Amino acid sequence: QGRKFCCRPVSSLSLAMAILSRQISALTSSSKLKKTSSLALLLIASSARAFGTGTNLGRGHSIRVDSAATAPRGPARCISPAFGSYGSPTRFRSCNLQSAIANIRGGSSARFSNTLEELDSLDVVKETASRMSAAEKLERIRSRMAEYGVDVFLVPSDDPHLSEYVPAAYMRRGFLTDFHGSAGTALITKDKAYLWTDSRYYNEASLRLDASQWDLMKQGMKDVPSINKFLSDAAKSHYRETSKPLKVGIDAFVHSATFAKELTEAFDSAAKDIEVTNGDASPTIGEIDTLDGQQNMVDSIWEGRPELPKNPFRVHPLEYAGASVTDKVAKIRLQMKEKKATLTVFSALDDIAYLFNVRCMGDVETCPVGIAYATISNDEVTLYCDPEKVAPEAVSEHLKESGVTVKPYDSIVSDVKAHLAFDAKNKVWIDSARSNYALSRVVPKASLVDAQNPVTPMKACKNTAEMEGMRRAHIVDGAAMAHFIAWLENAIVSEGRSVSEVEIDEVLTGFRAKQPGFNECSFPTIAGVGPNGAIVHYRAAEGSELLKYLDKTSPILIDSGGQYDYGTTDVTRTWHFGEASDEFRDVYTRVLKGNIGVDTMVFPEDTPGFVLDVLARKSLWEAGLDYGHGTGHGVGAALNVHEGPHSISPRFGNKEGLKAGMVTSNEPGFYDDGNFGIRIENLLEIVDTASSKDESDEPPSKKRRTDSKRFLKFGKLTMIPIQKNLIDVSLMTKAELDWLDDYHEEVLAKVRPLLEEGTPAMDWLVKSCEKIERL
Repeated sequence: QGRKFCCRPVSSLSLAMAILSRQISALTSSSKLKKTSSLALLLIASSARAFGTGTNLGRGHSIRVDSAATAPRGPARCISPAFGSYGSPTRFRSCNLQSAIANIRGGSSARFSNTLEELDSLDVVKETASRMSAAEKLERIRSRMAEYGVDVFLVPSDDPHLSEYVPAAYMRRGFLTDFHGSAGTALITKDKAYLWTDSRYYNEASLRLDASQWDLMKQGMKDVPSINKFLSDAAKSHYRETSKPLKVGIDAFVHSATFAKELTEAFDSAAKDIEVTNGDASPTIGEIDTLDGQQNMVDSIWEGRPELPKNPFRVHPLEYAGASVTDKVAKIRLQMKEKKATLTVFSALDDIAYLFNVRCMGDVETCPVGIAYATISNDEVTLYCDPEKVAPEAVSEHLKESGVTVKPYDSIVSDVKAHLAFDAKNKVWIDSARSNYALSRVVPKASLVDAQNPVTPMKACKNTAEMEGMRRAHIVDGAAMAHFIAWLENAIVSEGRSVSEVEIDEVLTGFRAKQPGFNECSFPTIAGVGPNGAIVHYRAAEGSELLKYLDKTSPILIDSGGQYDYGTTDVTRTWHFGEASDEFRDVYTRVLKGNIGVDTMVFPEDTPGFVLDVLARKSLWEAGLDYGHGTGHGVGAALNVHEGPHSISPRFGNKEGLKAGMVTSNEPGFYDDGNFGIRIENLLEIVDTASSKDESDEPPSKKRRTDSKRFLKFGKLTMIPIQKNLIDVSLMTKAELDWLDDYHEEVLAKVRPLLEEGTPAMDWLVKSCEKIERL
């Protein structure tokens, strides 16, 4: 059909199979054709087998066939919702199962995954990045810097919406550095290059960076300056040598307004150290150049850069959303009136998806959001996006009924300017911490309402329908995990196999894909065997030098989750199917004690999360151990797996109070670089203590306290057993052992109805939920 593929050519057979698979995916929506469709699936499997290919058909259908030369795993495997499974468990490498896609990985084995037009987003970036060495890329960037007249150029991880996970087109820092973690900023000078990243990625970044070209700046370490401190010191030196300001080039669309403000303040503060004569004002030692009208420097050297995605929105039903668009807009306008704002601007993609009750698949890997901006004025609600995103009739009707006007994506800046020009008294509400500098800078200070946007707290505190969906998603996820761990334990212990991290990822996703309402993973699965478990955000890949195989001699850390129509999950468990060392069991138990410490806490409403963080670390600290990441993050309801504004962290900067209806992760861990990683993560909902027990049973003293202050506690969402034989019972208190037994009793009661009696999954679940043996 004349499609242009991103990387290498695709055979006519592969193209034909992809097109045919798309047609079958459509056919399977009709119950009358399920039998015919399933037969066609098997025919494709047979044809694919002869050519060593595989295909993922969407709608819960998948075929994966490996050539005997590359992966001798037996006959073709097929899973169909109409006819059940054939042979071994279904494997899905790609987490997005909604449409057929050609994902060509070369060699004699190929898998079809997300879109007919492009490879997996990260694969595209890596492939195009591999065409040049680190030295070549930096040489070209420095040539552009000289052309544009700047001394420094910054390349953050962000897109124009300051997203944590970004479309492939905005993976500029990954392309330039070959480090693909979700957090990091590259800084290039005329003769040096630096990468700042946080403790989650120290290990991974040190492995990925070309040390001959890049210096790793371990953000948060004692002697490592912040980027602003580094640049302000560099500006002083540069000014003393040249009497000219240091020019720092940035792309204003991918930096926050707060970053620009803080860097300017850092320059002004550092300028006070410059000696002046005759009482002159401090000189300007550093300037930000937004390079308006110039192409982003990385884009200018990036051959084969992916195009921006234009995947359509889908309507998020009211039964899962719990509140209509009209109701949400009405609440926002009341807050606008209080703040005297005439226009509110929304930039964060999850805020927009929440506000308009829409979701999208494919724009941002594992995040059900679409690329767009939005505004609300006193008389208009506007969605700024590509017209293809609202092309489905159901979406256009939904937006029309909600009173939403759709305008071109690129019109947002000019429309904000026009609103301000229309009336000098108009004021624009923008959360500058969550909006890019290009958008925020058009609003003069006198016309700016700079505050947390009104969607953020609405989205964080789930309503009844949203929380019911989250509970359902975690029970369903528990059933998928029971199937998966039963399979994995059998493969390792009974069959004596060594299973690769990639196969573990594929099979786990396959079991999730069988669950009702599953769309994709909620983030790229982390499956780290042995030392790879110590790489906090590790991602296994075929052909990688880091790829390892699980057997009875090593532990594995698996951090994974699912995006369901009705909720989002995120869970980490550390497993060992052999004999764990005493050291491992000791640390595992201390991590578990930290998890229980947070889980059982009762606290006043609006307590900042950092107050609870110490409970997760207490037992580890007693042994002189710690971990570098935070303990908890917010989670969206059928939205992004990482959601603000709250967190549980040792860093005191986030003072957002915890409130009923919020969801948080609870994930203490420990990482011994080069040996193993341990993390135990559950998602928790925050509930009122009075809502879960009979207040008449409370002692009078507690009743008096709660009359003046509302107290909260955590309710369990994750329904997946914790491996008991890794626990050193001698370190556990009776209360902690009781907690474990009670948790497993709840898991069994909720997950058991989703499993069939006599199946390996049921047998594993029942055994795993038995009471722990005590001393």
